[in-house]
Amino acid sequence: MPLSLPRALLLVDGYNIIGVWSHLKKTRDRDGLEASRRLLIEALANYSALQDWDTQVVFDAQYRDAQSSRELVTNHLSVHYTDFGETADTYIERVCATGPRQTGRRQRTIVSTSDRALQLTAMGYGAEWMSPQHLRKSVEAADRHRQLNQKSRPLGQSRFLFQSLDAKTQKRLANLRFELQPPKK
Repeated sequence: MPLSLPRALLLVDGYNIIGVWSHLKKTRDRDGLEASRRLLIEALANYSALQDWDTQVVFDAQYRDAQSSRELVTNHLSVHYTDFGETADTYIERVCATGPRQTGRRQRTIVSTSDRALQLTAMGYGAEWMSPQHLRKSVEAADRHRQLNQKSRPLGQSRFLFQSLDAKTQKRLANLRFELQPPKK
């Protein structure tokens, strides 16, 4: 049985993306870093789940006076704050350099940043680069896709799951139910 490939890993240079995405930059300037971080994390939570990617949003410790920490947001998304004095770039470079060796299998790694030096270093380790603009467009497309799927599903008239199924599936389930019933005596 062939081993399945691990999910792709998306590494996001958090403050870099906040500085590039105009709506996050406006939020940061108006409401502060915490508000812009929250918006970025919310956007990436939905995107990561839809893509079925493991996503790590990395924030520099330069804006926090604390030790490194990791916050698990969803099964697909975690937020990493670096140690004081460590940059997000250093963290991302380290993950790109050691990630494939730790798992023993080749994992697709994608880095999203506008930092040219980080782009080149990550690609030197075999990671792919996704521009912040491409990430934003992908996140927006995923959000539109999710909204369309939610709107297109008709709500059932009943509280029973059976009523929300299409006619073909209802018929198949009814046939299965009749096949499983013991004959009447």
